[in-house]
Amino acid sequence: MGAPEPEEIYERTKEEGERRLQRPFLELVTTSFAAGFDIAAGVAVMGLVAAALSHHFGTPAAHVAGSIGFGVGFVFLVVGRGELFTENFLVPLAGLEGKGRRARLKLAELWTISPVCNILAGLVVALLLTIHGVLPYGTGKPLLESATRLHGHTVLQLFVSAVFAGALITAMTWFVEGQTSMGIRVTVAWIAGMILALGGFNHVIVISVELIYGIRYGAHIPWEFVLGNFGLAAAGNMLGGIGLVTLNRFTQARSR
Repeated sequence: MGAPEPEEIYERTKEEGERRLQRPFLELVTTSFAAGFDIAAGVAVMGLVAAALSHHFGTPAAHVAGSIGFGVGFVFLVVGRGELFTENFLVPLAGLEGKGRRARLKLAELWTISPVCNILAGLVVALLLTIHGVLPYGTGKPLLESATRLHGHTVLQLFVSAVFAGALITAMTWFVEGQTSMGIRVTVAWIAGMILALGGFNHVIVISVELIYGIRYGAHIPWEFVLGNFGLAAAGNMLGGIGLVTLNRFTQARSR
């Protein structure tokens, strides 16, 4: 069986978008919390794997392995149907076609509630897992180093990184929604998560959770930076996700 045509992917994406725009408020909240948990779990796995391998293979190799481990978070996200903020660019915009004011209000609700609940859930999980002794000794070192490295970036670097991160995850949703095979969906999600972590790209939810872990493990990063980067990353993610991928894919699907 060959890969689906762009028009088929668009129709499947549109159906899923319509479903999301009809989602009750409580379901939106709970699925957004679930997505925040998935991401926080992925960050924890990244730290665990990197810490376990760094003494034997060195920091670069441990970072690669940790990035592969982080992909688990995106597998959880896809299999569990969580509501991650950056997954809600292409999909609900497709579902918005031909809909009225109520659908646009639901889209605004989706873009407001999902990032807040994602971060709240990630914050709770990070606070719990960073209690002394919960995770093995040394787990915090790669997470602290990652957060410190990000804090050293310029505003331009952070924004451009965020643009790519938004484009990457939006492209992931296009590929995932276009497939019926769970094996392919899981593989695509894992690869996207690995690339995101490997490059340390500025994904608004992932990086915010990483910064929280880093601060808890001793990184000297002001909370003002976390909040400022949240806004910067959200803007960059939307530009990359909507401007670089969503519009292009819609054009691709409708051009035939």
